[in-house]
Amino acid sequence: MHPAFPRASLSLLAAALLLAGCSHKEDEEQSGGRGAQRGPSQVGFVVVQPTSVAQTVELNARVTAYQQSEVRPQVAGVIRRRFFTEGSVVRQGQTLYEIDPRIYSAAVQEAQANVQSARANAEATRVNAERLRPLAQMEAVSQQEFTNAAAASRQAQASVAQTQAQLETARVNLRFTNVPAPITGRIGRSLATVGALVTANQTEPLAVIQRLDPIYVDIQQSSADLLALRRSLSKDGVAPGQAAVRLKLEDGSDYGLTGTVEFAESIVDPSTGTVTLRARFANPNGLLLPGMFARAVFVQSINSRAFLVPQPAISRSPAGDATLFVVGPGNKAVQRKVVANLTQGTNWVVTQGLQPGDKVIVQGTGNLRPNAPIQPVPANSPQRVAPPQAGQGAQGGQGGQSGAASPAKGG
Repeated sequence: MHPAFPRASLSLLAAALLLAGCSHKEDEEQSGGRGAQRGPSQVGFVVVQPTSVAQTVELNARVTAYQQSEVRPQVAGVIRRRFFTEGSVVRQGQTLYEIDPRIYSAAVQEAQANVQSARANAEATRVNAERLRPLAQMEAVSQQEFTNAAAASRQAQASVAQTQAQLETARVNLRFTNVPAPITGRIGRSLATVGALVTANQTEPLAVIQRLDPIYVDIQQSSADLLALRRSLSKDGVAPGQAAVRLKLEDGSDYGLTGTVEFAESIVDPSTGTVTLRARFANPNGLLLPGMFARAVFVQSINSRAFLVPQPAISRSPAGDATLFVVGPGNKAVQRKVVANLTQGTNWVVTQGLQPGDKVIVQGTGNLRPNAPIQPVPANSPQRVAPPQAGQGAQGGQGGQSGAASPAKGG
C-alpha cells in the first residue's frame, strides 16, 4: 500500500466532520431563535370567593333497639301455659306466661285466715281493756292490770296490720304467676317451654321484647375529630350544622328516611377512643334491625368562609400538604400552601391559605414553577390558533403555542 494513502483518507474524514458540525450548529441557532420567540406559559385561572360550605361527615353506625326488655319471672314455679306467638307484637301488660298458681292461691287463703284471726283477737283485747278502764279508775283492779290489757289491745291491732300486709304480699305473688309484657314491642323466641321450672333469681330471661319503631342508631366518632369540631365552632364563620342524619345501609343503598341526633355521650370509650352519638329514625316497615351496621351521613358544621377550588388545581406533597398556584404580581406563578381536607363534588374545600379574589390557576399547572412568568387567561377560554408567519413552517407555527392545556392565547 502507498504511504500517502492513509494521510489522504484522514484528511477527507476530518473535512466531513467539520461540515456536519457546521450544519448542526446552524440548526441549533434556527431552533433557538424559534424558542426565543416563545412567550410565558399560558395558564387558566378562576377567581375564588368565600362561600358557605357544609362540613359533611360519614361515620360508622350500628342500629340499636329504641326499647328492650327481658321478660323474667318474679316468682318460682312451673310454667303451665304460654299466651303469645313468637315473633309477634305484644302490648304492655299482656299476659305472656302462666306459672302454676296453686301454691300462691293457698298462701292467699292462709293469709286471709290469719287476718281474720288477728282481727278477732284484737276485738277481744279491746273489749277487755275497755272493761278494765272504769274498774281501774275505781281502784277495783290494779292500775298495772289495766295497763297490760291496754297494751295487749294495741299489740293485737298491730298484728292485724301485719297479717293484712302478708295478705297483700300473697296476692301480689299470686298475680306474678301471670307474667306480663313490660313494654310494647316485638317479642323474640321463647327461651322457656311449658313445663319448665323457673325461679325469681334466674339469669336467663323467658323472652326478649324490643321496640323497633322508632329505632336508635348509635354513631361512633373519634374523640380527636370531635375535639377539632368543637375548636372550629369557636372560630368566626363556623356554625353548628343541623341535626338531620341520612343513613346508608350495608348494601350501599340509602335508607330513605331522615333521622335526628338525640344526644352525644359525655365520655370517651377507653377501648376505642370514640364518642357515641345517638340518632333516632322512624322504622315503620321494620327494615332496620338491632345489631345492623350502617353509615351515618350528616352535617356537623357550616363554614361560611370556605373556598371551593377545582380538584386539578391542588397537588399534594409527599408529606400530604396541599399546595396550589395563584396569579401573583407581574403575572408570575405564586405557590401557596393551603388546608384542604374535604371535598364537595369535584371541588376541594379550602379553609385556609386563600383570600377573596385570588386567581387560582386550574389549567396548565403541569410544568409550572414558583415565580415563573405566566400569561393568565380565564379558565376554559376559547383557543385561537394564529396562522404561520412568513418563513415558518407548520412546526414553527406550533412552537409559538405552549403552556395551558385548555386555554390558549387569548385577548
